[in-house]
Amino acid sequence: MTKDLLHNWEKHSRERQKLYKQYLQKADKNTVLRQLPQLHEEAFAKVDCLKCANCCKNYSPRFKTPDVKRIAKHLRMKESVFIDTYLKVDEEGDFVVKSTPCPFLGSDNYCSIYDQRPSDCHRFPYTDEDVFLKRPALTLKNTSFCPISYYVIERLIAEEKR
Repeated sequence: MTKDLLHNWEKHSRERQKLYKQYLQKADKNTVLRQLPQLHEEAFAKVDCLKCANCCKNYSPRFKTPDVKRIAKHLRMKESVFIDTYLKVDEEGDFVVKSTPCPFLGSDNYCSIYDQRPSDCHRFPYTDEDVFLKRPALTLKNTSFCPISYYVIERLIAEEKR
C-alpha cells in the first residue's frame, strides 16, 4: 500500500490540493490530533529525508532569536556577522536564509548544523502537532513538496473514509 501511496506523489499532490483544503477545513480536530503521532512515525519510517531534502533545497525556516544565538555560537561567529552572512528579513519580518538551497545543506543532503538547526527545521513538517490543522495554508504548501506531509494527509483522508 505504501509503495503505491508514495508512487508519483508529486503529481497526485498537485491534483488533490482542493481535496486537501476541503479536508483541512472540515476535519475533526480531536480525531486528527489523536491520529497524527502514529501517522507521523509511519511516514518517517517510509520516507528517507536524505534522499529528498526538498525543504532545504527550496524553502527557508524562520531563524528565531534563540536559533540565531545558538547557531552563531556554534559557528564561532558574532550574531551580527552570522545574520549579515546568511540571513535576510522576509516579507513577514522573519529572518530566513538569503539563498536556496540552504547554505548549511551539503551535496549529500546532510545538514552541517543539524544538531544546532533552527526549531522550524527540527519541527518540520509539523505532521505530529496541531500546526498541521491550525495553519492549513502551510500544510497545503508542505504537501506539495514534502512526501511526508503528503503521506500523512493521504492516510488521514483514507482513515476518514473507513
